[in-house]
Amino acid sequence: MGFIKAFSGALGGTFADQWKDFYVPRANVPSTAGVFQAVLQSQNNDRGENYKGNDNIISNGSKIVVPEGTALITMQDGQITGFIAEAGGFEFRSDDPNSQSMFAGDGIFGQTIKSTWEKVKFGGQPGSQQLAFYVNLKEIPNNKFGTQSEIYWDDAFFGTQVGAVTRGTYTLKIVDPLLFVKNFVPTKYLQLGAPVFDFADMDNEAGTQLFNEVVGTLSAAFSNYTNDPSKGNRITKIQADQIGFAEAMAKAVEDAYHWQSDRGLQIIKTAILAIEYDEDTKELMKDVKAADALSGARGNSFMQQAAARGMQSAGENGGSGMAFMGMGMNAAGNMMGAMQQQPTPSSYQPGFGQNTQATANNAAAQDPMTVLSEKKKLLDAGLITQEDYDKIKNQLLGI
Repeated sequence: MGFIKAFSGALGGTFADQWKDFYVPRANVPSTAGVFQAVLQSQNNDRGENYKGNDNIISNGSKIVVPEGTALITMQDGQITGFIAEAGGFEFRSDDPNSQSMFAGDGIFGQTIKSTWEKVKFGGQPGSQQLAFYVNLKEIPNNKFGTQSEIYWDDAFFGTQVGAVTRGTYTLKIVDPLLFVKNFVPTKYLQLGAPVFDFADMDNEAGTQLFNEVVGTLSAAFSNYTNDPSKGNRITKIQADQIGFAEAMAKAVEDAYHWQSDRGLQIIKTAILAIEYDEDTKELMKDVKAADALSGARGNSFMQQAAARGMQSAGENGGSGMAFMGMGMNAAGNMMGAMQQQPTPSSYQPGFGQNTQATANNAAAQDPMTVLSEKKKLLDAGLITQEDYDKIKNQLLGI
């Protein structure tokens, strides 16, 4: 008992003329639907082999169309009897030894579905109740997540705990239709005349459960992302990295709730619509921003400009040490040493004595003997006058 493949791809050509009565997906199914019942489409009640015409019986000779992006599951008394994941047209035959109960092909499912089939299949009886349901294999959009209060996680880049309020959406995909129907879809969606299993339906308790589980793992998802060295450990990248954060979220829900292994579900993409960091995290981000601005070549350029401004200020204020405030201590020390060891151009000009007091003040901060030795060399070379030398000596010795 099972199906015989009549053709692949879309319904058309000769088969479109021959197939007047066949099962198809119900009309007006939303893109957020996961499971929906197959319905009998009858264009001419005088043609076609499904002469019984009962909604709850897939009789011998019934035709079934499986559109692209869907899988078809047949069920009897609540158990799975058949599975088709190949687009095309099929005939139900209970008396043909060549009929098959499972068509999975070698595409997106392959051996994974075949392995699941061996675990969940059920051999139905010809002529008894058979229901057919389609499962959406496309990405299912507009699944929302969000928090009402801050979530917290340890951030490797900051080296501390950070927090935020966030909201967004994600797309998910049914990657194992057999597991999804067998283990997750409630019974009320698998009966004759069942409503559409719509993830976006506020009254769908199963969909609500998924929402709660995603929210419950958001802190772990943020931690997975920001503590992954390949992502650079920067939370500022999350909003622009839909795939990367989706992988982090998928890992978090799989670790906690086993979506893929138990339910056949997987998160594919995310879109963070808003993220509001708490005040402590905002302050941390400001500090990091400032540190980034002073790193590398930009930081070197900033220090050079600061040094130039300091030297200009020193000249304008008679050599005051205040000109070097705000510069690194090592840089300031090196510049002071260079200025003291090398004579400035003003040393050779008349009126050098006008700055002698400032020079003495600077010299007083060093070892007196070292300074006097250096100034004696300048005196002997005729670069400063005896009066200048005496003033420096008296300042150093406190006379």
